[in-house]
Amino acid sequence: MSRHVAIVTDSTAYLPQGTMERHGITAVPLTVVLGDRALEEGTEITARSLAQALQKRRPVTTSRPSPQAFAEHYRKVAESGATGIVSLHLSAELSGTYDAAVVAAREAPVPVRVVDTGMIAMALGFCAVAAAEAAETGGTVDEAVTAAEKRAAGTAAYFYVDTLDYLRRGGRIGAAQALLGSALAVKPLLKLDGGRIEPLEKVRTASRAIARLEEIAADRAGSAPVDIAVHHLSAPDRASALADRLRARVTGLADLHVSEVGAVIGAHTGPGLLGVVVSAR
Repeated sequence: MSRHVAIVTDSTAYLPQGTMERHGITAVPLTVVLGDRALEEGTEITARSLAQALQKRRPVTTSRPSPQAFAEHYRKVAESGATGIVSLHLSAELSGTYDAAVVAAREAPVPVRVVDTGMIAMALGFCAVAAAEAAETGGTVDEAVTAAEKRAAGTAAYFYVDTLDYLRRGGRIGAAQALLGSALAVKPLLKLDGGRIEPLEKVRTASRAIARLEEIAADRAGSAPVDIAVHHLSAPDRASALADRLRARVTGLADLHVSEVGAVIGAHTGPGLLGVVVSAR
């Protein structure tokens, strides 16, 4: 971690642990409420246990970190030697995490720039890495923010879900409400647009939807240098096969990550999720 500018994100970035350690990125966890138990994402609840709870139709909700949690995190980061902090978070359209960070930043012992990236999952993670790389070369807080915002502008995220029911329950689908009337007859493809989850296309079968997801991601990637992340929930074989096809198809591919989403995103998408993040370098 730069001794001058530290990068903080939240647990929904789903960055590989090795990447976080290499760049000195730290994360504040969101919370999953399972029945009457509040569990921190990443340490107290796994994607597998979340998926099992959803399949049993147990009540599951999610919660942002408290301003106090952010304040404590910023204090520890400052004590480690940082003289400035860039705090990058998932879309404020989807969570109150950004707002909690803003409240905490006002009382932080060092200057904190809080950024609503408008992203989720590795779309957020790639922004955090871009900011960290800028900081590592001696960049200022403003330069790290600019690097993150530039990365966000060149990043797209697309999703396949088996059903819209989980997104509907959590109130996270925005204009995708328009798909609900025919949800039982189609397999929906969604996209992240303006920080919101919006409908992209309606496809009749799962196999066709996944093939279309691949095509859309490959078209977005083009031939320029890109990083790609393939996310899933309880669908490792589908995710691995999709990643292999993208690896063979995308000529400008730099890094490709395959990972299961954590409990927070999984709670709103349900088992069967496949997501592809395409991020221009």
